[in-house]
Amino acid sequence: MADPLRLVFLGCGYITQVHSTHLRAAGLSVARAYASRDKTKADAYCRRFGGVAAYSDYAQAIADPRTDAVVVAVPPKFHLDLTRQALAAGKHVLVEKPAFPRLEDYEQAVAARDRAGRVVLVGENDHYKPLAVTLRRLLAEGAIGEMVFAQFTTIAKKLKKADDWRNDESMAGGDAFFEEGIHWLHLAGSLGPRIVDVEGYLPSPSRSGADARVKSMMVAFRYDNDAVGSLYYSREIPSLLRGLRLSKLYGRKGVITFESNGAFVLVRGNGSPQLLFPGVRDIRGYQAMYRDFVSAIQQTRQPEMSLERAIEDHRLMDRIYGRPVPAL
Repeated sequence: MADPLRLVFLGCGYITQVHSTHLRAAGLSVARAYASRDKTKADAYCRRFGGVAAYSDYAQAIADPRTDAVVVAVPPKFHLDLTRQALAAGKHVLVEKPAFPRLEDYEQAVAARDRAGRVVLVGENDHYKPLAVTLRRLLAEGAIGEMVFAQFTTIAKKLKKADDWRNDESMAGGDAFFEEGIHWLHLAGSLGPRIVDVEGYLPSPSRSGADARVKSMMVAFRYDNDAVGSLYYSREIPSLLRGLRLSKLYGRKGVITFESNGAFVLVRGNGSPQLLFPGVRDIRGYQAMYRDFVSAIQQTRQPEMSLERAIEDHRLMDRIYGRPVPAL
């Protein structure tokens, strides 16, 4: 039997808890290890999640010849440096999203990946979640015919504490929409039709309170099939039941209504309405994401959520914020 893949988490914050929980549930042959600048934290994570090793710094973890791959789970400001270090050492990389603050950072990562001949997956778990898979299937099957409108809503009051690193845009790479809303932008653009034109609209921002970020954004876009859509994102507006949100896809033969987090999908088209439950076991897609990562390493291929796919999302982000975007 082959030895398990040895995966080291660089960073022991909240997101590493999320990854570790789902990775353990995925049942993959992966040995987990943890690295932190605070060794006591790495030790604690190692005990909690059944790890095989703990490291007192990231360089030590990367340099260990037993390390096969790393998960870059620190603030975006540090992603590129750690990704390049890991690739230079011959390690595969899963880097949390948003992977990098600038388009040129992605280009450097692509060059480093190609030199190393290793796998790099950008941690866009929403790409893999059952809701996204179900919506892609329904649109491909023509469940609502030719799409006309797409409307995505992700509104909730989830404020950060004053000492949260996301309050520092130099650490996070940008405001709340850049740091977290990019997952929803990817969902909107990954359903089959691709977004080709996009604009962002900021409401009057409020920076009062402990969470000083800009926390709301409305995005309007056009798909390559000429359907048009909108994305309403906010982390300062109360939502029903503290998180229930409804989104819709409108077609010329019907409408798909879905709970934005993936709890259910209602299809009204030809025939009787269908109420679908995409699945709660891996509702956020982390387990499927890790299966793709391990499979890509074993098969010597790039994963579905490659750097190139993440670059498409980042180019849209640049246009939303009015930054110059080089032509393809």
